[in-house]
Amino acid sequence: MKSVSTAARFATHLILAGACLCPAIALRVDPAAAQAVAKAPQVPTEPLTITTAGGPRRFSVEVMRDDAGRSRGLMFRRHMAADHGMLFDFEQDQPVTMWMKNTYLPLDMVFIQADGRVSHVAADAEPLSTAIIPSNGPVLAVLELNAGTAARLGIKPGDRVEHAMFAKR
Repeated sequence: MKSVSTAARFATHLILAGACLCPAIALRVDPAAAQAVAKAPQVPTEPLTITTAGGPRRFSVEVMRDDAGRSRGLMFRRHMAADHGMLFDFEQDQPVTMWMKNTYLPLDMVFIQADGRVSHVAADAEPLSTAIIPSNGPVLAVLELNAGTAARLGIKPGDRVEHAMFAKR
């Protein structure tokens, strides 16, 4: 999964407009890009806990703190452990949008405000989709988990996320 900046959305609109004219080109995955992502260095994991009505839920998360990491996200990966996730740090409270282009894993997206409260959960995002998934308001971060995890563990708006990113606020 990757975040979508305004410039990227504009570029996507241009690409999608071109896809109407030549769909075979727009739907092809660049093998060099896929290999570059696959060869990207592993990011160390950090602990993250979500306090739900049913108790604390612990995860090990990779944290994407820069544009390159946020753009790459979980693209081209085929597996993620059940207790793992990816946390996108947007560095400031703002509305964000996400998409699933080049992401093979179905995901739940947990949108998190600057104070560590879950504001919105987008469940079961469709793999490989270019549909825009909005935060529905300003957030500091987005946590991606395997699809179905939020429902299975009872993660919902109002739950508290504990991670160093939110401790400094």
